[in-house]
Amino acid sequence: MKLSGALRTLAVFEAAKGALVLLVGFDLLSLVHHDIQQAVEHLLAHTHLNPASRYPHIFIDLANQLTNTRLLLIAAGAGAYSLARFIEAYGLWRARRWAQWFAAASGAIYVPFELFELYERVTWLSLGALTLNLAIVAFMLHHLFHAGGKKMANAPSSN
Repeated sequence: MKLSGALRTLAVFEAAKGALVLLVGFDLLSLVHHDIQQAVEHLLAHTHLNPASRYPHIFIDLANQLTNTRLLLIAAGAGAYSLARFIEAYGLWRARRWAQWFAAASGAIYVPFELFELYERVTWLSLGALTLNLAIVAFMLHHLFHAGGKKMANAPSSN
C-alpha cells in the first residue's frame, strides 16, 4: 500500500471513530430530562439481557448515577474527542506531519491501559485493540523518522 493510501486509510478510520463517538454523545444528550432508569430497562429487555448478571448490573448501577449535568459533561467530552479525531483525520488525509505525530501519540496513550486490561484478563478484543494501536504507533513513528531522515539528508545546506 502506498504511503498516502495508508495515511488516508488511517484518516478514514479516525474519522469513523470520531463520528461514532459523536453519535453516542448525541444519544446521551437525548436522555437529558428523561427517565434514564426506564431507558436502561427498555434497552436490557430489548437485548434480552439478564439484569441480574454481571455486566448488565454494572450498566444499571452506572445509569442510576447519571444526572442531567453528568450527561451534559459526558456529551461535551464526546464532542471534544470527536473534534480531535476529525482534526487528526483531516491532517492525515492531507499528509500533515503534525497529524502523524498526533496519531502516534494518541495511539500510544492507549497502550498502557490495554496492557493493564490484558494483565487483568486476556480477550480477543483487548488483544486486537493493543495490536492495532501498536501497529498504528509503529507505522507512524517509522514513517516520521524514516521520512524525516530522508528529508534531512536531502536538505540543502544553509552554509
